[in-house]
Amino acid sequence: MLGVAAATPSATATPSPRRTPLRALPLIGATALLLTVAAAAPAQAAAVAAPDIPLANVKNHLSQLQSIATANGGNRAHGRPGFLASVTYVKGLLDAAGFQTQQQSFTYGGATGYNLIADWPGGDTSDTLMVGAHLDSVTAGPGINDNGSGSAANLEVALAVARSGFQPDRHLRFGWWGAEEQGLRGSTAYVNSLSAAQKAAITGYLNFDMVGSPNPGYFLYDGDNSDGTGSGPGPAGSAEIEDTLEAYFTSIGVPTRGTDFDGRSDYGPFIAAGIPAGGIFTGAEGRKTAAQVQLWGGTQAAFDACYHRACDTVTNIDDTALDRNSDAIAYAVWTLAAGTPDPGPSVYADDFETATGWTTDPAGTDTATAGAWERGDPAATSSGVATQLGSTVSGSNDLVTGAAAGASAGANDVDGGTTTVRSPAITLPSGGSSLSFSWYLAHLNNATSGDYFRVQVISGSTATTVFSQAGSAANRAAAWQKATVSLSAYAGQTIRLQVEAADTGTASLVEAAVDDVVITQS
Repeated sequence: MLGVAAATPSATATPSPRRTPLRALPLIGATALLLTVAAAAPAQAAAVAAPDIPLANVKNHLSQLQSIATANGGNRAHGRPGFLASVTYVKGLLDAAGFQTQQQSFTYGGATGYNLIADWPGGDTSDTLMVGAHLDSVTAGPGINDNGSGSAANLEVALAVARSGFQPDRHLRFGWWGAEEQGLRGSTAYVNSLSAAQKAAITGYLNFDMVGSPNPGYFLYDGDNSDGTGSGPGPAGSAEIEDTLEAYFTSIGVPTRGTDFDGRSDYGPFIAAGIPAGGIFTGAEGRKTAAQVQLWGGTQAAFDACYHRACDTVTNIDDTALDRNSDAIAYAVWTLAAGTPDPGPSVYADDFETATGWTTDPAGTDTATAGAWERGDPAATSSGVATQLGSTVSGSNDLVTGAAAGASAGANDVDGGTTTVRSPAITLPSGGSSLSFSWYLAHLNNATSGDYFRVQVISGSTATTVFSQAGSAANRAAAWQKATVSLSAYAGQTIRLQVEAADTGTASLVEAAVDDVVITQS
């Protein structure tokens, strides 16, 4: 990771227009996701399930990089023989596995640097998913966590692609960058070498820099700016990448937090070119807070005390973090590259353009004094950040908490408690089915974790939460996201969907909306 001023992981991205958005995927889209029905099932069933990435294989690559550094003056830095030997090691394995590799050279600081590009044959080259990591170290040490860890994990995922014979709809490309530690020189040289058409063909970039820190956190680059800090959301499609990685960690019960696209790693040139990006980061020289210790364990110390030091060796790795993150990379590659499966027959659909029998406060127990759910044409509101969107996903209407703008951003938001809206009865088929919907929850930093948006399935007298997003004491801008959950547990039953939003704190500004609710037979 680039050695600039220390940055505490926060949660934003650099805005940039996108010419060709990442293809829409039916992904789980929540930072605090509950799938009590579907047991955190993958949001999209890939053609082939992602494999488990053997930790021993990843660690063997790290041992090889350590040996290369030891034999070449203790480092694998730009312009030093250890870096070129590292490129040769990775290239040899990829060539043998059937990748089409290219060793791209560039010059910086009077020395020749190298990028290694590896394409997996097949897939739509106009819709390329790229996976990258920097391979160089600083001159002070071998760079095993920074960034042997990301390089080795990506290498083993690429080899797993070859072993499994994975043939995704999208084209797959991997990159190992040189001279990242000198200011993202290799990745910048690569992006600058592409024509406008070649840049547009890269419809997603995944970056993995430091994924095995010895005192790890689990940070995901905040593609949708849901944490409301920093410089804003990433290029269109970045939120889907974040959601995909979030879905994996939810499935294994590991909480994550957002981190800003702060320009310290190789996603920088990609997002500057309008390419959607995302990735995982386990922390560098910043110190883990008491709250983060409670969340993830570890100590109130640096995430990586050997960051950019000679002690960044094979002993400077947390095996659990490296194992989890290697599997998360594979999950993201298999899920995002597989393409969008054809949906099954529609069981139920509502775009809220006409009234179809949804009922507000169906049990007569709502406590909200303002901002009740209604079907309407929403007016845009903002209080520094967008709290209600004036645009819907389709058509003119959606379900929204207080459609009118009012005199101020807080005039028609949810106040005083809970507001509920319930669908008409829906009879599900005897086989499997899935529910998808577009949604957002927005709030200012006066919100609390007691505020929420959630979706429940009501079967008989039992209401089960299948999706939940909690509020937090941070600005969360309104941004449409798509969520998908399995309804297979309700096969053959007649159900109702219930959507709730709540402002349970004092003086919170909370808004929510739903659009395009669809149930399809799987």
